[in-house]
Amino acid sequence: MAETSNPVRTCVGCRKKTSVDDLLRVVVVAGTLVPDPRRILPGRGASLHPTAECLRAAERRRAFQRALRSSVPVEAGPLREHVLGASS
Repeated sequence: MAETSNPVRTCVGCRKKTSVDDLLRVVVVAGTLVPDPRRILPGRGASLHPTAECLRAAERRRAFQRALRSSVPVEAGPLREHVLGASS
């Protein structure tokens, strides 16, 4: 029986390709970055390692705005709380 492979995505923070199981999906809801750990929210998503380092790198490079094709700056509050709360 052939093994099914997991999809591969690129982290918007460190730019490394890895399995979707290791990444956190992020979507924009009303101008705010929202974590989507169950991968069920509608809309375009960006993938991120759930670490403070990758989050900081993505914010510094404005990678979320580019990856999610947002023409306005996005607020990272809920995402920051989710990532930093999980890493402590």
